[in-house]
Amino acid sequence: MTAFRTLDDAGSLAGKRVLLRVDVNVPMENGRVTDATRIERVVPTIREIADQGGRVILLAHFGRPKGKREPKDSLEPVVPALTAALGRPVAFADDCVGDAPKAAVAALKDGDVLLLENTRYHAGEEKNDPAFVAALAENGDVYVNEAFSAAHRAHASTEGLAHKLPAFAGRLMQAELDALTKGLEAPKRPVIAIVGGAKVSSKIDLLQNLVAKVDMLVIGGGMANTFLHAQGKAVGKSLCEKDLAETATRILGAAEAAKCRVILPVDAVIAREFKANAASETVSVDAVPEDAMILDAGPASVAEIDAAIDQAATLVWNGPLGAFELAPFDAATVAAARHAAERTEAGQLVSVAGGGDTVAALNHAGAGEAFSYVSTAGGAFLEWLEGKELPGVEALRAKG
Repeated sequence: MTAFRTLDDAGSLAGKRVLLRVDVNVPMENGRVTDATRIERVVPTIREIADQGGRVILLAHFGRPKGKREPKDSLEPVVPALTAALGRPVAFADDCVGDAPKAAVAALKDGDVLLLENTRYHAGEEKNDPAFVAALAENGDVYVNEAFSAAHRAHASTEGLAHKLPAFAGRLMQAELDALTKGLEAPKRPVIAIVGGAKVSSKIDLLQNLVAKVDMLVIGGGMANTFLHAQGKAVGKSLCEKDLAETATRILGAAEAAKCRVILPVDAVIAREFKANAASETVSVDAVPEDAMILDAGPASVAEIDAAIDQAATLVWNGPLGAFELAPFDAATVAAARHAAERTEAGQLVSVAGGGDTVAALNHAGAGEAFSYVSTAGGAFLEWLEGKELPGVEALRAKG
């Protein structure tokens, strides 16, 4: 990508001390990593720098210790998983500034890898304190940011360092920025966005940004009920933010003004109980009984979504279409995800997805690997969808 400085612009890293900001904030149980996905994703960049003879110094946060040393938030237990994923030793220093990292960095040889202790053990990290930035920078010659998931935070290790040292995007960050540019900033049209999830209140900014940028917008999940209610339809005992009816109406009006077609469910799978395999039936959204809950979009809605995907060249997806964790209320999400995956594999669709539940939903459908790009960066991905600038990304933008 030309818009951002990447490792391709960094020149030779041989003998250089490379401060590499990664996200290894992984799930742990009894001191062991239970899901190494985030670690595996940063391995190629670590290897590339180390294989060039760069001295790799990993910066990362873990948990929310709020500037204090909390043993439960130490990064030391991550070392075995990092070592296993890399297939080479990873040293550890029990601080990220001061004498301990200075000595550990001085001991590095070309191609060595060192993990420094949790940056959030220091209050200066989240405050982006210039003195803390300077202390971090003392241990590096070059800064590489590989943590898109933390790029929406203007912290010392995610944004401050990029102004202190020559700064570049790592390969994972580069792939993410590439995918996001193809998704919304410079997409092939028509563009369709699928937005689901429980509540409109958490996605107002997102919807307002998308109606101005996409050609078709599918609204699903619990949030669709608020829009149906705003249109005067009865939604029974369904999750519904009735106080946001006016907001929903305003978003629909903005979509009409922007010539963005909004696709809402036309039928629904309903049940009287919110549990797996509860007795269910499919009804029109005009005929939802008072004592029932809408828990998924129905087959006619899925057919309409699939037809819209067929018309699109680009898909951006955030949030499931129903209560996908509970069978049979996963049917709409699974069907639409598989259809999008098939179109992507056939070379007819660029598909970009992200957000916590989205990743789980696509993996549940067995469709995630077929998408063009699936982001594991929850908050950063959402803020990008909302049209907000991400400080950690802006700091890597090529000048001039």
